[in-house]
Order: sequence, then structure tokens, then C-alpha cells
Amino acid sequence: MRITKTAATLLLGGVATAMLMGPAMALDAQAFVDRIAEVYKTVGYEFKFGAATLDGDTITVDGGTVSMAPSAGAAMESMTFDTEVTFSGVVENADGSYTAESVTIPDVDTDFAEEPTGHLTLSDIRVDGFYLPAGNPVPSTGILQLFESFSTGPLSITREGEEVISFESMTSESTFNPSFATTELADLASTFSISGIAIDLATVGEEDPSAGAIIEALGLTSIAGDVSMDMAWSMADGHMSVNEFSFDFADVGAIDITAEITGFTPAVLDQMYAMQASMGGSTPTEEQAQAQMMQGMALMQGVSIISASVRYDDASLAGKLLDFFAAQSGADRATFVEGLKAMLPMMLAESGIPALNDIVVPPVSAFLDDPKSLEVKVAPPSPTSLLVLMAAAANPAGLITALGLAVEANTAAE
Repeated sequence: MRITKTAATLLLGGVATAMLMGPAMALDAQAFVDRIAEVYKTVGYEFKFGAATLDGDTITVDGGTVSMAPSAGAAMESMTFDTEVTFSGVVENADGSYTAESVTIPDVDTDFAEEPTGHLTLSDIRVDGFYLPAGNPVPSTGILQLFESFSTGPLSITREGEEVISFESMTSESTFNPSFATTELADLASTFSISGIAIDLATVGEEDPSAGAIIEALGLTSIAGDVSMDMAWSMADGHMSVNEFSFDFADVGAIDITAEITGFTPAVLDQMYAMQASMGGSTPTEEQAQAQMMQGMALMQGVSIISASVRYDDASLAGKLLDFFAAQSGADRATFVEGLKAMLPMMLAESGIPALNDIVVPPVSAFLDDPKSLEVKVAPPSPTSLLVLMAAAANPAGLITALGLAVEANTAAE
């Protein structure tokens, strides 16, 4: 069983449990689950639910199945959920929308693979504040408010009884202005985190001996860390700031992605959803493909990049990689590094972009000599639309200037 397959199962399971968390109405439980299916079809999922029962303002749904909607353009086998989902404090609003105070799902304890045996446990699954917006098509401002917070307790995935992936908790929280579950959304802020991640890569060698040997040589048979994200988004001008999106693994390294764009408004999202729905999951004709390309270019005209960066902070991985490949080549690390540094200008020359030499060679050489951090940044002189950047790509040297591309090594994190 590949780790990637296990991780995909985890992610799909997390998405699916979230999908089952929709609000209900106190008048008609079936109408409520029908609305869940309608809303989530907009974001690419198809749901079929078991019996829905009503008790006061609480609705209980007896499991269901989830798959990717054809318009999502991706394949996914249907996944069946036998667990009972409880929606508490359900209200149907005058505009046809629904809210629920909380949604709870019993702890998951199930096998998901036979050869080899895969088992998953996940506890304390909960949503506080859930919203099913009215409207058809579902407005993007409603899609952005599907829940206020989602959390779980510990997760454990085992392979033949041995734990291969686990985490302590996962949380996602959003705040909305002027308030949650409103048709007049002005801005939002969101955070997401997975804490206490532990991954056992010792079994990779059973399916890929060469990869397993590298993992063992690098001392990566067991890694631990955290994932976190923080972002803010204004609806009026589509100004989105991804302040942090980090993957931090102890004694290995950390990657942090940041970005700032403007023009990514709800109107742009609505057009994207409409384009997705128009595809219908079938292969488009040449005329349809051209029309979709023109629509996509029109969307890119309105979205501009302000800045973006990808930063890597080393905590031993880079040094281990240099030692490993130096040993593979039969040289000591210092000699191997000097060889890499000598090759850099020749490799960049093949790109046909002389300007890259001054931008890339000094910082990458400094990083190879003393691996601490390496960061790639783009910061156009002024916000520049994605369409303009695509046009500038015809002249790579001009694209570098348009992007304000910079590479930095061994600098302090801001």
C-alpha cells in the first residue's frame, strides 16, 4: 500500500465527512438532504443519502455515498458512509437557506483496504456553524461560508497493524464580516492546521526498494511535523492574502508559501463554477475548448498578482542530500558542491535567458555552501494581470522583469 494512496484516502475521508455536515430544516428532512446534494454539486461532489429523520430541530442522516460530479473533471470511486450524522439546532430561513448550530459524526473505526490490510480511526469529528445557501446556481459567497469551524481529534492509519500515518488534531476556522451566513459577505479570514503529524516511511521499500534505500540513507524513515495556513480575503476588490501556508517537519525542513493577489472576486468564482458546470464531465469539442479558453483568458485579465514567495528553511535535509549524492558520485561533499556550482551557469545557459544567471547563481551557490534557507520571490512593480504575464512569457527575459523575480539564500525569515 503506497503512502500516497493512504494519504489520498485520508483526504477523501476528510472531505467526505465535511460534505455530510449540512444544515437541515425543521419542516422537511428530505428537502434538507436534497439541498445538501444540490449545494455540494456546485463544488464538484455528488451525494446520495440514507434515511433522514426529524426530531424537533435535530435531523439525523443514516449514512450515504459520495463521488466526484462529472463536471468536476476528475475520477473518484464512490465511497459509502454507514455512520450516522447528526445536525443539531437546524433552522430553515425565509430565503430557503438552512443553518445548523452543530454537526457531529461518531468516531470512525474502519478497514479501507484488504491487501495489505489498511485500517483508519478518526475521533471527535465536529462542525460548529453550518450554512446551506439558497439560490440556483448557488452563489459563490454562499459557498465560501459553508461552515464556521471544523475540527477532529486524533487520526491513525495502520498497515497490517503498524501505524503509518497519524496526527493529533485538525482544525479549520473562519470569521466572516459582517456576519456568518449572510448574502452580503464583505470579507473573511481563515486558518487551517494539522498538528502532531507522524509519518512512518519505513515500509516504502517493500514496494519501491530504490526509494526505500534513499529514505533510509537520509534518515527519513520516521518524520513528524505540522501544517498550517492563514489567509484573508476581501470580496469587493478580490484582494486575497495567503499570509502563511507552511509544512514544517522537525529535523527535516520547512516550506512556507505566501501570495497576494487582487481581482479574485465572487463574480470570478461564479464564472469559474459556471464554466465547470458547462463542461458536464464530457470531452469538449474543438469549438467548446476554444470558447472555454477565451473565457479563461477573460477571467485572467481581471486577476492580478501583487506578490508571491516560496521559502525553504533547512533543518538537515539539504545537507543529508548533498552528503548522499556526493557519496554516490564517489566524491567528498566539498568537491561535489564545487562541481554543482560550476555546472549552474551551464545549466542556466541552456534556458536562453542570460538574466537568470545573475539572479540564480549567487544565492544558490551560497545555499549549497551553507544550506540554511532558499527563497524564490515574485513582486511585479505594480499588480499585473495573469493574462499580461502569459503574454510576457513569449519573451522570457521580459517575463522576469514583469514578475520582479528574485532568489535569496540564507536570509532571516520575515
